[in-house]
Amino acid sequence: QAVGWLMSVPGASNTVLETVVPYSRMSMIQLLGKVPSQFAGRQTAEDMALCAYNRALKLSQPGFPVLGVGFTGSIASTRPKLGDHRQFLLSFSMFHRFHVSTRTSDRLSTSSVTLLKGLRNREQEDNVSSQFLLKEIARACKVPATSIAAELTDSEVPDESEFRFDENQELEQLINGEICFKVYPFSSDISPVERKIILSGSFNPLHDGHLKLLEVAASILGEGYPCFELSVVNADKPPLTVSQIKDRVSQFEKAGKTLIISNQPFFYEKAELFPGSAFVIGADTAVRLINPRYYGGDYDGMLRVLSRCKNTGCLFLVGGRKVDGDFKVLGDFEIPEELRGMFISIPAENFRMDISSTEIR
Repeated sequence: QAVGWLMSVPGASNTVLETVVPYSRMSMIQLLGKVPSQFAGRQTAEDMALCAYNRALKLSQPGFPVLGVGFTGSIASTRPKLGDHRQFLLSFSMFHRFHVSTRTSDRLSTSSVTLLKGLRNREQEDNVSSQFLLKEIARACKVPATSIAAELTDSEVPDESEFRFDENQELEQLINGEICFKVYPFSSDISPVERKIILSGSFNPLHDGHLKLLEVAASILGEGYPCFELSVVNADKPPLTVSQIKDRVSQFEKAGKTLIISNQPFFYEKAELFPGSAFVIGADTAVRLINPRYYGGDYDGMLRVLSRCKNTGCLFLVGGRKVDGDFKVLGDFEIPEELRGMFISIPAENFRMDISSTEIR
């Protein structure tokens, strides 16, 4: 019932990103990416909340606070049973227990409730568990919920736990692939926009060329939220350490710019993580993107991979860069016809800065 109550509130689409009901065993397995030890267990609720949190990150805008919620349990049910004379009987579940877990950027909270057997019918247990779910969502969002009455008896005290993550723990989760990305600075004052304008790089160090390139790209598109993106995972190098990540982050904090930390090294993965975005790249990166050599020499493989990017609605804005000693722009390269609409040139008169992080180091 909680889903229906949430969606019945006017303006719910401004808050509720998505609801998923993994009702069958296979649906739950596909959601979690594993077979849970208990489908209606406490750990499963926490795993569901983490999946929901990662999904919420993907569906929201950079800087918006998001909440992932997991709910699972076994409440009163009526199941037909056939006796010796094929008589139709009704039986109720012996254990009526549910688990609610909420995941935010800095905490994981879980509550388990065991309902008294035989005290309520299925509809009443559904009502109580739905009310309790709403109260937990409200608590995680730090909003009052005095009008919600999850009427539990004195014998039905929730078993509660809360774990708070510090920044180092969250970055470790990011490196290990448990969460998909993190945004600096964390702010709820960003206006929602349809598109992110993302300049990806290693930023070792961040320099004026990066800042200017993103500024020009944003002016060309006219709309979208400009931000930088750093992947902690590199296809050819070891993952960044927590200390290295924090050093890179400090540069953007000093510059007052938004930085997304992700664990996706390839653009087709970034495109799936940030669908509909515009990625700002240099001509040297564009050359590698369309070179079959980077796809095992498979031209068709290159088209398939970049078509995945195109299918997400992503664009590439290409700024001029030196390639093999010569300054090149997008027009100097032959883009496959199937992909041309995905690439937009940044004219040299709009942007040219012949500096690089390697030279600065």
